[in-house]
Amino acid sequence: MTAESPKTTKIEPHPAKPPRRFRFGWLARILLLLLLVSVIVNLIMYGEYNTYFTASDPVPERFHSGDRNSDDKIAVLKMSGVIMPPFTGQMLAAIKQAANDDQVKGVLLVIDSPGGLVADSHQIYHRLQKLAEKKPMYVAMQRMAASGGYYIAMGAGPESRIFVEPTTWTGSIGVIIPRYDVHLLAEKWGVSAEPLKTGEFKDSLNPFRELSENDKKLWAAIMEDSFSRFRNVISDNRNTLTPEQVKELATGQIYTASQALENGLVDEVGFEDDALAALKKKLNLTNARVVSYYFQPGLLEILTGSVENQQSENQLARFLDTTVPRAMYYCSWLPTGVPASSP
Repeated sequence: MTAESPKTTKIEPHPAKPPRRFRFGWLARILLLLLLVSVIVNLIMYGEYNTYFTASDPVPERFHSGDRNSDDKIAVLKMSGVIMPPFTGQMLAAIKQAANDDQVKGVLLVIDSPGGLVADSHQIYHRLQKLAEKKPMYVAMQRMAASGGYYIAMGAGPESRIFVEPTTWTGSIGVIIPRYDVHLLAEKWGVSAEPLKTGEFKDSLNPFRELSENDKKLWAAIMEDSFSRFRNVISDNRNTLTPEQVKELATGQIYTASQALENGLVDEVGFEDDALAALKKKLNLTNARVVSYYFQPGLLEILTGSVENQQSENQLARFLDTTVPRAMYYCSWLPTGVPASSP
């Protein structure tokens, strides 16, 4: 017998391990994320800092046309849309900027508005009047410059010239206080409004009841005060019109460009470029830098979307706000008094 040879076990060598490397992947991502968060936080803080401390800073201006290198400026102030907050504040800020800028030699007021709130229209008119005392101002009316839109045009003063495009609608001189009357509908459905009040007129303009004779007298006096001021503003600033002629024109009707020209409400049919050219000629400026002013949401509002959030959160407040009586220099039959927002 032969002895069996013992079995041998072959030992395979372990594969060589690659040299250990320190991996920065996750750490780099974390650091990058922290860096981005830090940048965003710092931008927000910087934006808030500017918002707080820039109340007196100049309104940003944008090149409009003309000679970019000229030191002599003509400022274009544009009132577009309904005359109401926040556009009122922006317009007042632009007027202030033009008044304080010594390089601004003249102003072109461009209007494309159906009017708006009485108080806001008069605020803008008052500030424009002060500006026109310092710097010559011409007016260019575009699609519509009616009611409060025509009112603020008077701020350019009696020495101004008013240009209207061939298709401009203007006029609508008058006052309106929007109101619903749903008392018959309420009676049909068995709904009544019984507010607790301290005086006869505390719920005046309540849409759930008819206006009493005392109500009508009360609001007629309020409207006449605003209406009289409107007529006086026109007669004070239009050398082409007497107070009697203004009264005849103040029927609330719209006037076309040709009708407005014929009745002395405006001076010339032309476009914005024509008004600019005429203003340059008056100022004896062959080269001028024409600038306009612009407003935009703050950085925090853009990053957080707070503009949209505020709009959605304030629907109830806005609804309640529409129930407040308002006298308006406004060209509309809309009974709710909820004007379309400015573009």
